Amino acid sequence: MEVYFDNTATTRCYASVRDIVVRTMMEDYGNPSAKHGKGVEAEAYVRRSARILADLLKVKEKEILFTSGGTESDNLALIGGAAANRRRGNHIITTAVEHAAVGQPAAYLKEQGFEVTILPVDGRGVVRLDALRDALREDTILVSVMYVNNEVGSVMPIEEIGKLVHEKSPYALFHVDAVQAFGKYRIYPKKLGIDLMSVSGHKIHGPKGVGFLYIGEKAKVQPQILGGGQQGGMRSGTDNVPGIAGLGEAAREIYENLDGNREHLYELKEHLAKGLAELEDVRINGMPLREGAPQILSVSVMGVRSEVLLHALEERGIYVSAGSACSSHKRKPSATLSAMGLPKEQMECTVRVSFSEENTFEEADYFLQVLKELVPMLRRYSRK
Repeated sequence: MEVYFDNTATTRCYASVRDIVVRTMMEDYGNPSAKHGKGVEAEAYVRRSARILADLLKVKEKEILFTSGGTESDNLALIGGAAANRRRGNHIITTAVEHAAVGQPAAYLKEQGFEVTILPVDGRGVVRLDALRDALREDTILVSVMYVNNEVGSVMPIEEIGKLVHEKSPYALFHVDAVQAFGKYRIYPKKLGIDLMSVSGHKIHGPKGVGFLYIGEKAKVQPQILGGGQQGGMRSGTDNVPGIAGLGEAAREIYENLDGNREHLYELKEHLAKGLAELEDVRINGMPLREGAPQILSVSVMGVRSEVLLHALEERGIYVSAGSACSSHKRKPSATLSAMGLPKEQMECTVRVSFSEENTFEEADYFLQVLKELVPMLRRYSRK
């Protein structure tokens, strides 16, 4: 049996997404900037996706900017947002548990002379609101906080953060990395006080290499890719029609079944947690099960290094992760787990199990069965 429990890294495309991508590559393959019929056909796919996403978020189509994915969206939000608003101030706030696609641009902006405040989190991985309240200033121009942490599934109090930001720093843009939240929650940026929001297609059964940045109509962002003036000059370059069409279709399908999907994910998560509790010295990190994101379970199997467990599971056809897929090749302690205060020996034994609505209880039972066989043996081996 093959069990793919690394859906936070990427997901398998829906069949409907595959079909629309193939159609826009093989039949309706025109350049959407062209004025002839083939161009009009292609533009219709782009407009359809913008309409789907705008309807889901309850925003305007012109507030949807298509990008190459979450990383570009985050970079544009931080670097473009900071550059466009520098006259108002020089202070940026983010958290200690952000994805590298936010953390690295924040470090870059610090090198460019911006003052960057990194907020701490509590033991559940949730940003401390008291620290945010103390950090907000009149010259704060940008606050960036992820919606769902990609390693442990902690959910940030986005609405409360939005209110705080706009009350204490009225000129600040509030950016949310929603890469792990979109498709799991109904997100309405205007209600939540979100000015900028990043989303990636391949986390919701869409294609890789496509995403979008929601830019509220009052938010000022300086373009970072210049050229042909596509997308109102905000991001030049020929539109990735197959990717954009696939992204819109994936969003349509995942939200059509959102409530049922989410309940299935929570039940699967609870089933796994119950089975893991039967194993000796296994710890679950993050928020209580139903308070955290439905698709992520961070598990520390004490006495077994995460890389060892990962490869032992892979030999049995089970795929999990030792952390964020974008940084798992770097042998550095997890910034998220460190910020949560986990001891070094626990961090070294932590794996991330993440699932989609396509996963089954049969797969979960197989995973638990294999773990019960492997863990005692791996622990004996590690003691030698």
